[in-house]
Amino acid sequence: MRRLLGITVAIVAVVASASCGSDSGGSTGDGGGKVSIGFSQANNGDVWRVNQTKKVQETCKALMPDAEIVVTDGGGKGDKQSADVDDLITRKVKVLLLTPLTAEALTPAADRARNAKIPVITMDRSVTTDVTQHIGADNKLIGAKAAEYVANTLLGGKGGKIIEIQGVLGASATTDRHNEFKAWLDKNAPTVKIIESQTGEYRREPAVKFMEDMLQRYKPGDFDVVYAHNDEMALGAVQALKTANRLATTKVVGIDGQNEAIDAIKKGEIAATFTYDNAGKEACESAAKLLKGGTVDKTWVLQTNQIDSTNVDQWIGKGF
Repeated sequence: MRRLLGITVAIVAVVASASCGSDSGGSTGDGGGKVSIGFSQANNGDVWRVNQTKKVQETCKALMPDAEIVVTDGGGKGDKQSADVDDLITRKVKVLLLTPLTAEALTPAADRARNAKIPVITMDRSVTTDVTQHIGADNKLIGAKAAEYVANTLLGGKGGKIIEIQGVLGASATTDRHNEFKAWLDKNAPTVKIIESQTGEYRREPAVKFMEDMLQRYKPGDFDVVYAHNDEMALGAVQALKTANRLATTKVVGIDGQNEAIDAIKKGEIAATFTYDNAGKEACESAAKLLKGGTVDKTWVLQTNQIDSTNVDQWIGKGF
């Protein structure tokens, strides 16, 4: 969710060398007798997802030292990620961890994995089919809380105009963060309006370009708040606003809890962010439990926290 770092190749991490033995119930993958855990990453090309991949690799290695951890990178392309899932099915992974690019692109792939009797754990974004478990923060809650903060705290209940920078269109997180934000405003603050809304693909560079266009179109005072679906895009908006010398008259809100954004809150450049755990640790915990023959809850909702000027000192250095 998420700054492009120039990572263009799939990551395949092979951890340790022995079989999981009795923990796997006697079943193995095709990796020379090792049990394999597959992680299909949507796009390992931004800060949030690089951190997520790292968390999966580190936690799964710690919890399942005798397993092979196979990580693939969809590169932000639904067809590529779908093919990655098929490859992991062919490898006979014993659990599939999946962070889908979009529900439309990856739902059929999740079905194929389940049909192959592979437990599927979705992380962050969901698909529109039955899976073993979904882990993530409540994006609907985040959208509503962001709207409440904008309307009541930033705008003081007096109304105002918002420019929204959405994430990847079709991703469940994007849909929820947009729909619930707008629904809360429509119900509770009808004088607060979204005047422009466009995707920034969860990346900083497209957000900068979009904000530059908005700053050309709208004069100072024409809008009050920028609501970005993640911190990378919020930071991009800040960059464009600073260049145009218009940051002082515009409030920016992001989501994720990125350290750079937390530092920007401390400096007064971003008003608030909402933490969004990447679920890498929790997904590995569930995978380890499944390999030992245990069961997991269908849904694991992770906590989110609002970070703003009132509590930012408590969060410095505690993001990602």
